[in-house]
Amino acid sequence: MTIARIATVCQARQYYNNVEANRDHVMGLLDLALQAKPDLVCLPETFTTVNVPLGNPYELAETIPGPTTEAVAQRARQHHCYIICPMRNQREGKIYNSAVIIDRQGQIVGIYDKAHPVTTTIDYTSFENDVTPGDPDVPVFDLDFGRIGIQICYDAGFAESWQVLADKGARLVLWPSAYNGGYPLEAYAYLHHYYVVTSVRTDMSRIIDPLGQVVQRTDERQRIIYQDINCDFCVSHYDWCVSIPDLLLAEYGDRVKVVSHRDSGHFLVEPMDDAITIAQLQQEFGFESTYAYHQRHREAHARLRAGLAVEPELGPHGDRPMHGTFGKR
Repeated sequence: MTIARIATVCQARQYYNNVEANRDHVMGLLDLALQAKPDLVCLPETFTTVNVPLGNPYELAETIPGPTTEAVAQRARQHHCYIICPMRNQREGKIYNSAVIIDRQGQIVGIYDKAHPVTTTIDYTSFENDVTPGDPDVPVFDLDFGRIGIQICYDAGFAESWQVLADKGARLVLWPSAYNGGYPLEAYAYLHHYYVVTSVRTDMSRIIDPLGQVVQRTDERQRIIYQDINCDFCVSHYDWCVSIPDLLLAEYGDRVKVVSHRDSGHFLVEPMDDAITIAQLQQEFGFESTYAYHQRHREAHARLRAGLAVEPELGPHGDRPMHGTFGKR
């Protein structure tokens, strides 16, 4: 199974002055999202503590497990669904801003600690009221439908973390946040060719595809969105591959989704049938990922810079013309 229904919610600036009311509100949004029968739901950053007066920094930092993870785990079990539960928490005497991954059986299977908490003092001595930064070598997590990564809010300002996730093979990155995030998230999705799904406390959560295009977004009338995605996808360059979208449609119809992004010269191929794999399609039709295409250039360029000859090779496109003919192999 690599196809999954991914849902996300928007808190829509509806906050309360106590943890219990915030939790109840977001659990109501989660209950609504679960009616769509998702495989994963993402909740907003530290949703229980927003707008709650802070005294001792440890007062609002829950344990894991604790009341919030238990409320989420009960729903995960009932609906056989992964849930990303962001929360302020304390472990081993330290406070973290984390996203807890709860699996389909209601078990905690991973925790991402925000690597880049933002300063909350003028002299940069305290971050998010005593939050400890997580490891900058950010982890990935293998779920039953694919490999995911997580970034939280201010992590959006640190491109190196997003590169680490790409290097580790993330196909979907969840971004719980206090704010919308804007264009940088679309840029990360495009540059690294993975899905980015946001869940915000403000007014617009989004699902961004690996071409950097927003395919779903919340608004003041719709606080829940979802999309079926396949983590076994490929982003390819149109060079040598102009014919591929037509050929895929002719052979597989709606069993394979193809999305074109002509301005950047790329297209996304995503099977919508678990019986079809990207590897199978690449072998059958002769196309490769943009990363592989770029890597061929990197290696050849390096040899030329070093004064060495470049060994000729044919890519998977064979002897097709570079700019091709529509519908022709």
